[in-house]
Parts: sequence; structure tokens; C-alpha cells
Amino acid sequence: MAPSARLVDESLDWYNRYARHITLDEVGESGQQVLGDTRVLIIGVGGLGSPVALYLAAAGVGTLGLVDDDLVSLNNLQRQILHGTSDVGRPKVDSALEALKHINPQVNIVTHQYRVTPRNVWELINEYDLVVDGSDNFATRFLINDVCVQAKKPLIFGAVLQFSGQVTAFTQEADSGCYRCLFPEAPDPRYATTCVEAGIFGVTTGIIGSLQAAEALKVILNDSGHQIGPTLKNRLLMYDGKDSSFRTIKLSKNPNCPVCSIPGFDFRKVTYVDNCAVGSPANEVAKLA
Repeated sequence: MAPSARLVDESLDWYNRYARHITLDEVGESGQQVLGDTRVLIIGVGGLGSPVALYLAAAGVGTLGLVDDDLVSLNNLQRQILHGTSDVGRPKVDSALEALKHINPQVNIVTHQYRVTPRNVWELINEYDLVVDGSDNFATRFLINDVCVQAKKPLIFGAVLQFSGQVTAFTQEADSGCYRCLFPEAPDPRYATTCVEAGIFGVTTGIIGSLQAAEALKVILNDSGHQIGPTLKNRLLMYDGKDSSFRTIKLSKNPNCPVCSIPGFDFRKVTYVDNCAVGSPANEVAKLA
């Protein structure tokens, strides 16, 4: 096939693939091109990261970074829909890459098979335009939040437990709060329940993850002038799967938040291994859940 013919075919493929987006006045060709030029980092490709990655790949986000150091296990498959039975024992980032390429071969997938730590997180997050948090522990959530605030990278947060979930957007605008405004410190581990201990209704992760993907797309498009509508900035959307209800809680930026409100914060001065809450400079103490 001649080069010119190949370019025509690729252009037609692009229009056909994203036709339902392009038809939308709020997106159009220019909005779809913005998505194609955007780099999104997804931290965790498990229950939340799976639907996030699938929908962002299908939507045509140009580059997706996948961070996860875990291997696929059989008990993941009840909710982590990027992975299949034949993937058990494989790195999650590898099986995720194959699944996403099957959905959309045009998307560039970058895999990071390691755990996010204070040593690697700054360089990692600064490679991307927006971060989606699909992690499952307080230390990682605080670390991701703190770096996103410092690097001014929008962060889409989601969490699930049993039949319920929550999602919000920390856009890093002047009036936007952060995760530390919502949860100043981790709960006492004696009273914190993990998904392993409490269980999780698998479809809940699909619902919350899909909402995270929607928020990511809205933030990307809104920032480029394609006004889709208000994001969840300063609002926490809460879902209860038992009675199929949603409610929204208004969030406020904490004027005394040591991360997003007080100048001079540096995540490098915080300990995230056993202590993850920001307190006074001399005593940053909180137990991890």
C-alpha cells in the first residue's frame, strides 16, 4: 500500500473509531485530538484500575501509564476485569497491556512494574498530565496526593469497600482541596478494615472505576476548553450498592491544610512507610491502615 493510501486508511479508521465522540458538540474532532495528545497515569491495575484503563483506552487517550508490581491471582478475577484465568501468575501490567491493545491498538501503553515509593514517585508522576489513583492503602494514597499537589497534576481519587464506594477530583486549582483536606490522617489500624478482611462486591469497583474514568475525561477536556460540565472538584460522590443510591457531599479546601494551603510543603520531608499523616514539622505521626 502506498504511503498516501495508508494515511487515508488511518484517518478513516480514526474517524470511525471515535465517531460517537466526534458527533458530540462538547468533544468534536478537536476534543478527540486533545485526548490523543494526553498522558494519563493509572496507579494500580486491579479492581478500580481495570475499568479506568479500559474506558480511557477505548476513549483514545494517547498514552496510558500502568503502575503495578503485583501478579494476577485467582481471587482477583471476581472484579479485576482486565485479567483472565490464563493470566494467573503473570504480572498485572503485562496482562493489562495485552487487553488494552486488543481494545485499541492505537493507544501507547507504558508499563511500570514496581511499587510507587517516595524514591520513584516524583519522576513517575511528572511524566504524565493527569493521575488516577486505583491504590488500596493509605500510605500510597497520601503519597500520590502530596506529590500531585506539589507537581500540580490533577488527581482522580476512588475507593471501594464491600458494597460502597466514593470518587472525587482534586484538580489542583487554587480553590480545589486535596485528599489531606478530606482525610487529614489515616485511621488507627486497630479500627480500619481492609478489603481482604471485609470482602468486596465485585461490580462496585466497576461502577467507581467507570466514574473515575469519566472524571478523568472531563478534567482533560474541560482544561482544553471543551466544557463537558462541572467535575467533582470539592464534591465527594458516594455510592451505596445495597440500596442503589448516590449522594454527594460538599468538600471544602482546608485553609490550614499543610499540603495544599500552606506554602513550602515538600513531600520529601514526610515519612510514608509507617507514618503518613502530615502534622507539625517536628512530629509527623500517624499509623498506617
